[in-house]
Amino acid sequence: MSKRDSYIAAIQKSYTTDKPTIRLGSGILDGEIIKEAEIYLPLKMMNRHGLVAGATGSGKTRTLQVLAEQLSNAGVPVFMSDIKGDLSGFGQAGQSNKAIEERCQALNVTFEPQDFPIELYSLSGKLGSPMRATVLEFGPTLLAKVLDLNATQTGVLSVLFKYADDKQLPMIDLSDLKMTLNYLSDGQGAAEIKTDYGSISTTTASTILRKIVALEQQGIGAIFGEKSFDIDDLLNRVDGKGVISLLNVSDVQDQPALFSTFMLSLLVEIYNTFPEAGDLDKPKLVFFLDEAHLLFKDAPKVFLDQVEQIVRLIRSKGVGVFFCSQMAQDVPDNILSQLGNRVQHVLRTFTPNDVDNLKKTVKTFPRSDFYEISEVLTTLGTGQALITVLNEKGIPTEVAATHLLPPTSVMGPLSTADYENRYRNSELYRKYKDTVDPESAYEILTRRVEEQNRVEEREKAEQEAAKQSRSSGSRAEKSTFEQVLSAPITRQIGRELIRGVFGMLTGKKSTSRSKGWF
Repeated sequence: MSKRDSYIAAIQKSYTTDKPTIRLGSGILDGEIIKEAEIYLPLKMMNRHGLVAGATGSGKTRTLQVLAEQLSNAGVPVFMSDIKGDLSGFGQAGQSNKAIEERCQALNVTFEPQDFPIELYSLSGKLGSPMRATVLEFGPTLLAKVLDLNATQTGVLSVLFKYADDKQLPMIDLSDLKMTLNYLSDGQGAAEIKTDYGSISTTTASTILRKIVALEQQGIGAIFGEKSFDIDDLLNRVDGKGVISLLNVSDVQDQPALFSTFMLSLLVEIYNTFPEAGDLDKPKLVFFLDEAHLLFKDAPKVFLDQVEQIVRLIRSKGVGVFFCSQMAQDVPDNILSQLGNRVQHVLRTFTPNDVDNLKKTVKTFPRSDFYEISEVLTTLGTGQALITVLNEKGIPTEVAATHLLPPTSVMGPLSTADYENRYRNSELYRKYKDTVDPESAYEILTRRVEEQNRVEEREKAEQEAAKQSRSSGSRAEKSTFEQVLSAPITRQIGRELIRGVFGMLTGKKSTSRSKGWF
């Protein structure tokens, strides 16, 4: 058997299945695209998560587009971040061109333009239906990541959340958070928590408060509030196709920790609310976390531990998570080990550090009888990737350099008018566009402080009245004594006594004795 035939047999044995799948493309061997070596990803294994990695310009975004399109066609809803604001083309059927025709011919497929149901979201509310979360829903660990708090400050934040939970105190927006922080770090609140929660230093409280104010000044504090986003709205379908929900973050690109952490907060919400689903033939929902390195950059251990826990356990809820970044090393090892499906685009080796990253990436792939993996990873073309996934039995498939399918929708953004028209006419836009300000921690604690101030003022007034009463009684007694002293007879007696005393002291004789009266 020739090498080519052996390759085809190995690929077909590894990837062929009678279960629902996603067609990724066809294998490449010694520079030749082998049409018969079709590469599939079983839908059943999508909740085993995955990684799409590669250098800038290698075609990662289009790979995400192909995955999302086929998931939608299979009735699986998709949620993904739109970093540059150029993925809205999902909503419009693509057009064939020479490059697409050549790619389809090489893969022995027919190009069938399609459009897909989309929902457009935005954290600011300026580029889509606003996505919000309450402060309590966000939680202390994720909020600490957004605020860039150190371990001590994160601990204080955890105290605030614990107190709010124990006292059933709704922390909805940043005003609630600031009020709770101020209340517990001074006066009545500080005394209240000292025994059960510990004291909060004014220095730490002031630092956290400044960071909250800085976040507000950047104009993105509005993501905390009501109505908070209902996670079930990500599960919609239209005409049997799963809705592709796009979070446009192009207007908050300078706050990468914010949007990446917000997406993770949605996963936390899913984990906390979705029922256990077990092993399904296809996932309920697939998340694509683009620019994953932004999520993990300078992240504290407690944050990474939470991400690992969510990724490890959320698959039982029927949810798949795919990270997208330039290098596999952008994802921590304990999380990378949870990603069973790998799509690795070309890697560049321009620096010694790039060479080291290449060596590390090679070690993450199974051994291949058909490829020198380090060589393949540096010679892949645009729209090609080295792939290994889990088959329906959970076993890693044969490593395959793959010529990928082209997207069938527009590879770019909708026109500005079409984009705005779509989201403003969405039912979800009407649902979320107006903010709601329910009674929350700010109002509750404000009343508590005002009541305490009134009690203190009343007690102060009573003490002042009692003091004045004592002063008035003393003044009355003194005034009576002064009246007695001021009487004429009293003044006369007083003068005589004084003269007598001073007379004796000076040795003078009295007038009566000098006159011989005795």
